[in-house]
Amino acid sequence: MKEILYTSTRGKDTGVKASEAVLQGLATDGGLFVPETMPVLDKSLDELAGKSYQEVAYEVMKLFLTDYTEEELKACIANAYDSKFDTEEIAPIKEVDGVYYLELFHGATIAFKDMALSILPHLMTTAAKKNNIKEEIVILTATSGDTGKAAMAGFADVPGTRIIVFFPKDGVSPVQRKQMVTQKGDNTFVVAVEGNFDDCQTKVKQLFGDKELEKEMLEKGFRFSSANSINIGRLVPQVAYYVYSYCTLLGKGQLKEGEKLNVVVPTGNFGNILAALYAKLLGVPLGRLICASNDNKVLFDFFSTGIYDKNRAFVLTTSPSMDILVSSNLERLIYRICGNDASKVSEFMNDLTSTGKYELTDEMRKEFKGFGAGYATQDQVAKTIHDLYEKTGYVIDTHTAVAACVYNKYKAASKDETKTLIASTASPYKFTKDVLTAIDSKYAGMDDFEMIDKLSEISKVEIPRAIEEIRTADVRHNTVSTVEGMEEVVKGFLK
Repeated sequence: MKEILYTSTRGKDTGVKASEAVLQGLATDGGLFVPETMPVLDKSLDELAGKSYQEVAYEVMKLFLTDYTEEELKACIANAYDSKFDTEEIAPIKEVDGVYYLELFHGATIAFKDMALSILPHLMTTAAKKNNIKEEIVILTATSGDTGKAAMAGFADVPGTRIIVFFPKDGVSPVQRKQMVTQKGDNTFVVAVEGNFDDCQTKVKQLFGDKELEKEMLEKGFRFSSANSINIGRLVPQVAYYVYSYCTLLGKGQLKEGEKLNVVVPTGNFGNILAALYAKLLGVPLGRLICASNDNKVLFDFFSTGIYDKNRAFVLTTSPSMDILVSSNLERLIYRICGNDASKVSEFMNDLTSTGKYELTDEMRKEFKGFGAGYATQDQVAKTIHDLYEKTGYVIDTHTAVAACVYNKYKAASKDETKTLIASTASPYKFTKDVLTAIDSKYAGMDDFEMIDKLSEISKVEIPRAIEEIRTADVRHNTVSTVEGMEEVVKGFLK
């Protein structure tokens, strides 16, 4: 099998092996690692139809992570996709009201981030051994709510690693906060930041790019890496569930061979929908990839105009994991749109840093074909949750409702009858208050855990283990920092 090497979207790092890219996280020039050549599936979709999630994940991941041996990769997969998930299917698909919902929230922290972050620690520690890394790996991660908990759950007490998570103090749901601040593990550290997610993410990127800090850390026996979706070790496992979805529907006779499948993804940082594009490039006959935004509709505006402009009010919404104005993974798409011109990508990213915006040429915008975009307001999100429950009894969370609302608008406008998969990215239990009050405002006066019990009653879905665990869990992390103080917090934790 041909070895796939990685290059930075900004051109400095080239010919990088997969395990090196996983370990490094971010390229030395601040760019993101992308495959130098895109692989294609070496098994037919018919051959993969009916296979287990673990088997399909191996067939996908082996194409991208070519310097991992079969034994290493299968061990990583087996350790990741096990009883931590509450269903053997790992990512079940529910058909509701004529649409397929890919439930990506059956892992340890009931959000789609588990799909990649349950395997990343194993990919990373395997990579460290392969590359004779002696330093302790320190994961620095900014989270808009879900990545942080999922990363900590994956890395907790993994030998040779530590993890520091930064989240916006007032920008996550009560359940998201409780999940993070009660996280166990002597190697975990959580920090509430006085700022929004973009502030956290920008500062983490600065810490990665600080050569003096890197030198100081190496001297002390530490090496930074990332668990954010900027890490190719996060993106590759996400490709697997789109391949698995298509093959599962094919195996059940719900798709015919070669039939197109549209995909709608609630999108903030752009990684999840980029993974769908990569699945399409592997050879899966996905149709339109529809990017669904909330009130922070920077991506919708980008696809509509070709202008990326983060100079706007930041809105705190009921779908906080999407409250993002700087979509880091979009850089990987821009690299493709520019014809792999790293200098052009660097120019755009410098413009974004200096002016907060950049604009594609008309020629580049032609590469948007195959994408769609829409957005949903908070009122529309609440109505979508309410209406779907009233009609079917199926309960979706606020992020999935953004996608469902955008899909309904798209279908009404386009009359496109192509079968459609919606990425259901979080359990409704993670955003109980907003979900339950959308269903009926009479529940508004309940406390968080009363609402959880009521949601279980009306949805007839068992309360997930992840929620039961935090009912009585002790708060272990109460550090608060300014954005400027994040570096000192890191040094303090590492002593």
